[in-house]
Amino acid sequence: MSLKSKIETDYQNSLKSKDKSRISTYRLILSSIKDLEISNRSGPQIKETNDSDIKQLIKKMIKQRNESIDIYKKNNREDLSSMEEKEVVILSAYLPKQLSDDETRDICKKIVNDINAQSIKDMGKVMGILKNNYSDSLDFSKAGSILKEILNK
Repeated sequence: MSLKSKIETDYQNSLKSKDKSRISTYRLILSSIKDLEISNRSGPQIKETNDSDIKQLIKKMIKQRNESIDIYKKNNREDLSSMEEKEVVILSAYLPKQLSDDETRDICKKIVNDINAQSIKDMGKVMGILKNNYSDSLDFSKAGSILKEILNK
């Protein structure tokens, strides 16, 4: 079952259960997927939308919500931040489990040692390996800061 089909099924189930917060979140997801499909069908590079594209879209949506949560918390808007947090939980269910900070640090150290990276100049090589091997399960903003810390020593 494709990721889009799974989301559509979950949307139908939320309609049946009349869960308003889930319904609105699924509508946002499906609307964004439809926009992505339209974008992929037009323009210079026509291609089919696949699960990888949808995962990237969901990651982007999660990042946007996390930024909103930070802003809402700074402005003491707990009502809005809790709503965004619920959306993040729903969105995260469609992505593979993200690695923890400690797991990310261990992987970064291992790759730095494996390719004998010496300085910040080697960061691109390490990030390339991380993207090839851990693109679905790694938060690259965390990995980048961890790599800078490791390579600057």
